[in-house]
Amino acid sequence: MDYLPLFADLKQRPVLVVGGGEVASRKIDLLLRAGAEVRIVAHSLHPELQTRHEQQQVIWLATDFVPEQLDDVFFVIAATDDTVLNAEVFEQADRRRVLANVVDDQPKCSFIFPSIVDRSPLVVAISSSGKAPVLARLLREKLEALLPTSLGTMAEIAGNWRGRVKDRLRSMTERRRFWEKAFSGRFAALVESGQHAEAEQALDDALSQHQREGGQVTLVGAGPGDAGLLTLRGLQVMQQADVVLYDHLVSDEILDLVRRDADRICVGKRAGAHSVAQEETNRLLVELALKGKRVVRLKGGDPFIFGRGGEELQAAKAAGIPFQVVPGVTAAAGATAYAGIPLTHRDHAQSVLFITGHCRPDGDGIDWATLARARQTLAIYMGTVKAAEISAQLIAHGRAADTPVAVIGRGTRADQQVLTGTLAQLDTLAQQAPTPALLVIGEVVSLHSQLAWFGHQPQADGFQRPSVVNLA
Repeated sequence: MDYLPLFADLKQRPVLVVGGGEVASRKIDLLLRAGAEVRIVAHSLHPELQTRHEQQQVIWLATDFVPEQLDDVFFVIAATDDTVLNAEVFEQADRRRVLANVVDDQPKCSFIFPSIVDRSPLVVAISSSGKAPVLARLLREKLEALLPTSLGTMAEIAGNWRGRVKDRLRSMTERRRFWEKAFSGRFAALVESGQHAEAEQALDDALSQHQREGGQVTLVGAGPGDAGLLTLRGLQVMQQADVVLYDHLVSDEILDLVRRDADRICVGKRAGAHSVAQEETNRLLVELALKGKRVVRLKGGDPFIFGRGGEELQAAKAAGIPFQVVPGVTAAAGATAYAGIPLTHRDHAQSVLFITGHCRPDGDGIDWATLARARQTLAIYMGTVKAAEISAQLIAHGRAADTPVAVIGRGTRADQQVLTGTLAQLDTLAQQAPTPALLVIGEVVSLHSQLAWFGHQPQADGFQRPSVVNLA
């Protein structure tokens, strides 16, 4: 993040604008709408600024800039066509630790103006950190069409009711849930239709009838890594959570989508590192939900495919806690798709088996003969540690040693790596792959060279992927 977004209260605060042309006039219009005391340094004024000066809306301070004009201002804007003067304004402001913006010169900006969607008191600001202002403007235009003009009125009414809601509902969590319902229910619909008195009556009714909600648990599949694969329902639930328990497999990009003021607790398991016991995770889910929290259990991939989601919901069920499940894209589907490896293909595989490389110590023995059958695809989760055993057992039970295999490390993420070779080379590939990694065994892997699409642009001599290692 190149710039920290802030909303500043400029009412009655002095702001200096160096320049009096059309560009300066546009900036000053924004400043006046925010209530700033605008001081102008310019040799001449644009007609609109001249009118504002005559109406005493702005102060024409001087014709020439001197550094002392910066001593008591909140920030300064340089909007002249004199690059030397603009640079001097920035340097003098920087020395005094006064925020400065040189129009259309991003390196000489300690703050920047975003594109604004104004639904006052609701304001949406969009910025490209000065890199692509036209892109920010286009996005603003899209948001202008999406956000109804009634949002400002809705926010104004809500502001008037905040005190009453706070007096009636002592818990911050309860107040948040009350407003979530209001902004997506009858109150919002009435405001949008212009029935403001009826909207306030709806708020009064909702407040008098409000009952405290109990806690609940929601299992959410975060997918294999790419935030674009998170479901819309998953995002909605994450934005409503009071607390999120997440795994190491959940990418940072997805964690960034969690509601900002939600508590986050890592309960992940990682080979060779300290892990939270499953029983402790179950206990936490129950304990937090019994306190009335909306608990989201965020799991990599899909929570019901090697995610132990069923065990966690059994604990919630035993404690009488309501729960729901939001499925996710499992790693075998997501990682192979991003690697250009179809799990089934009529010329190569008529079935696919999802297998875990970790089994219960007291579990039944693995049916290697079934796994070794030809013309089927094996997608093996958490199998890198036992790759040597997997390779040896499959070959011993009849699978050809030259069967194509792939190890997909950090599948669907920007740093995805796909290592391909043969079944005999599986252990070597697994040792080289970054984690988390998925093992794929079967003839469909041969299609990777034709169908790989993610991560790199085609080169002059064809589609190449520098992240791919082929040991075949």
